[in-house]
Amino acid sequence: MTTTSRIDPPFAADESTMLHSWLDFHRATLALKCEGLTDDQLRERSVDPSNLSLLGLVRHMTEVEQYWFQAVLDGVDLGERGLYWTKENPDGDFDGIADADVAADLGAWHEQIALARTAAVGRPLETPGKTLRRGEEITLRWILVHMIEEYARHNGHADLLRERIDGATGE
Repeated sequence: MTTTSRIDPPFAADESTMLHSWLDFHRATLALKCEGLTDDQLRERSVDPSNLSLLGLVRHMTEVEQYWFQAVLDGVDLGERGLYWTKENPDGDFDGIADADVAADLGAWHEQIALARTAAVGRPLETPGKTLRRGEEITLRWILVHMIEEYARHNGHADLLRERIDGATGE
């Protein structure tokens, strides 16, 4: 079993270091919320009729990592479907977990994080993405801030899910 190590962001650093550190902190937080649970526990839904689960959150963040860093920042054409969603099932990241391969989904998440880090490394925060969003240019700075916000929000969900599953609480 892997033990996640989470490093607190520095109290003083340049903006780029600070943003990347906070994003890594929140990535590690979601990993900690999933650590030590069985596949069935990771699939467990919050409450009916919600489709929210820890595995769904991991799959969702896999899609988010891919979209912002590959599609928006690097301009990669991802086509008409994501890793989990389709036009017919836009919530496939949350809906399609009953028979999901948990190890493969966790691996895909870690792969997308690695690709995101590679896409961002050495780039100034003002670097514009190669894909417009709603007709507007998006910078790496905006993407990093958005990703921190996205993880922080979903880590709040993960806190509640984990507490419901086995009573574990904490940062």
